[in-house]
Amino acid sequence: MPLSGAKRWLIVGIALAVLASLGSGYMNRYYLGIANDVGIAIILATSLNLINGHTGQFSLGHAGFMAVGGYFAAWLSLKIGASFSPQTAKAMFPLSLLAGGLFAALIGLLVGVPSLRLKGDYLAIVTLGFGEIIRVVAQNTEAVGAASGLKGIPQYTTLGWTFGLAAVTVYCVTSIVNSTYGRGFLAVHDDEIAAESSGISTTRYKVVAFVTGAFFAGVAGGLYAHHKQFLSPTGFDWIKSIEIVVMVILGGMGRTVGVIAAAILLTLLPEFLREFSEYRMIIYALMIIFLMLLRPGGLFVFKTKRRPTA
Repeated sequence: MPLSGAKRWLIVGIALAVLASLGSGYMNRYYLGIANDVGIAIILATSLNLINGHTGQFSLGHAGFMAVGGYFAAWLSLKIGASFSPQTAKAMFPLSLLAGGLFAALIGLLVGVPSLRLKGDYLAIVTLGFGEIIRVVAQNTEAVGAASGLKGIPQYTTLGWTFGLAAVTVYCVTSIVNSTYGRGFLAVHDDEIAAESSGISTTRYKVVAFVTGAFFAGVAGGLYAHHKQFLSPTGFDWIKSIEIVVMVILGGMGRTVGVIAAAILLTLLPEFLREFSEYRMIIYALMIIFLMLLRPGGLFVFKTKRRPTA
């Protein structure tokens, strides 16, 4: 049975991730850290694109799901490391990532069921409030370090894990959207009233998109925690959510390839501006404003007709 295009790209992506991981020992630690940041940004932007781009919702709480997954995965790794040998704890790292993603998905379900009956600005406000609640809870929970942050997280994240899971995320989102079931997401995006009149449960589709996006955001949070080795509640504030939303908008809503390119660009851009440290964030913000003015439909969108493919 011949492989589909998406599966071929998945295999190529995982193979390249493994090769990159094998060669990471020869890389400068600074560039290695940036590369991991790029992979994590791709996972976050692609997962949010399923919610905001393909399904047409406006979530501002993605950093909250990232925090849930990151804190839970890191807490599990610390507990496992305290009970077993370092080799066993490292071998169980994938389980910590999976648990972090599932816990974030569960929280996404609890938040999504009541809030996704709302639309537009109201949904954005609810999800923004959820993200802030998560940050405040983490800031006042001693089990995860409270305001001083969670320290001593083992460094298990590698380029293989980061870009391998980025490839899996892109494959899953693309396959879902291009499947027969996934046409429901596009129907919800285009016209909720028409979708409801056709027998499509728009709330169910929105919840599925929300939970799926939350799962991958939680996995990204786990990778982030085991990459930085430290988690602070301030790293998951509303500004972080805005950064992820900007990646989706700049890449083109619903355009997987464009969103990936925007995630790479917006992760690397602040690093290129480090020579202008005192003006770095001002220049960064101005560049985003100009890009939005010049390419309001997305920097990497060249046709007005919307396509569901990657």
